[in-house]
Amino acid sequence: MRPFTGVERDYDENRRRNDLPSLTGLRFFAALLVFFAHASLLNNPLDLTGPVNFYADDDIARGMADFFEPAGYVGVSFFFVLSGFVLTWSWSRKKTNSAGSFLRRRLVKVFPNHLVAWAVVMWLYAGAFTPMRAWLPNLFLLHSYSWRPDISSSVNVPAWSLCSEVLFYLLFPLIIGPLTRIADRRLWLWAGGMVAGIAAVALVAKYLIPSGQSFPLAPLPMTKMWFAYLFPPARLFEFVLGALLARIVAAGRWPRVGAVPVLLLAAAGYTAALNVPAPYDFSLTTVVPIAAIICTAASADLRGERGLLNGPVMVWLGTVSFGFYMIQAVPIFYGRLHLFDTHTYGFLTATALLVLLFAATLLAGWLLYRFVETPVMRRFGRGRRDRTPIPAVPAQQPGPVPAPTPAPPGTSL
Repeated sequence: MRPFTGVERDYDENRRRNDLPSLTGLRFFAALLVFFAHASLLNNPLDLTGPVNFYADDDIARGMADFFEPAGYVGVSFFFVLSGFVLTWSWSRKKTNSAGSFLRRRLVKVFPNHLVAWAVVMWLYAGAFTPMRAWLPNLFLLHSYSWRPDISSSVNVPAWSLCSEVLFYLLFPLIIGPLTRIADRRLWLWAGGMVAGIAAVALVAKYLIPSGQSFPLAPLPMTKMWFAYLFPPARLFEFVLGALLARIVAAGRWPRVGAVPVLLLAAAGYTAALNVPAPYDFSLTTVVPIAAIICTAASADLRGERGLLNGPVMVWLGTVSFGFYMIQAVPIFYGRLHLFDTHTYGFLTATALLVLLFAATLLAGWLLYRFVETPVMRRFGRGRRDRTPIPAVPAQQPGPVPAPTPAPPGTSL
């Protein structure tokens, strides 16, 4: 038998841990959306006088920036919904559930990558201008509770979303009980209520939250931007929606939908995001397409269908996507500025540099996964009770399919 390559080995381990590999593959596409949103910026957060975007042609550069502006919002919303789905799915498969062991696994998953990325960013550039009042709450993932942009967007910018994830983890053992007691026939009603809650957050931010100072890279005054996008409690509706979707799929109440209608729905949602003002483009226009993508992919996995998303390459990319997301500010903002200054280039050279930027970010993400995330999870991610194998159930059954170990790869970004 020929030996495994690195990609095949990670894929094989992932399949043993996770019976919904397409969701792991989808994680990479969500992380890629965030990457393109940042790599297309016309102003570098580290030097607002110069761009991140490599293209000298203003029509191309501005067209990319406009097209990918909602992409980061979509990627983050996708991660929040997916987090609720996967945690609920995993919880329902276990013979025993302990809030303590759950929180240990989730925090061990999140904090090591965060701490390494935080230290790298502080060492390279943020330490020179970030006061303690900003870097200390950032270190403990509390910074997005502040509406002040010098705190909420401090140090490693992508880490703001982890403040929401940590809140989700802390609340999950408290809310999973009531969620599991909702009658199957009422799941769709509750899911609709979560979408209504997302709309309510946008309306409150638009009309009730007072305007504060503006920030060049933000589409709204920072107080409104903070409440609608950064404030962790406001993102709970997406997380709970994901949890309800997991129950809908497990109960066999998700209709069988083909890939083409789901892709058309996703295109319609993204087109709407391109054309509506903030804060409606943060998640409201795309959360239903996100739900459809996740549930359709999960249902296809349960039917045993094979495709691009659950193949070894996409599963590997999804597995390293957390590191890819966490470290991207270093190559995109710092690396671009210090290696290429504010220079822009013709189409071919700019495209080649964009590919190089992606490759550097992917390599850095893999290094985090390989040398930080994996060894720490192996050492601290599972207690004795978690090591007991759970017998497999055929994938054709409508309910959640137990996996040999209780938790799929983390979905926190």
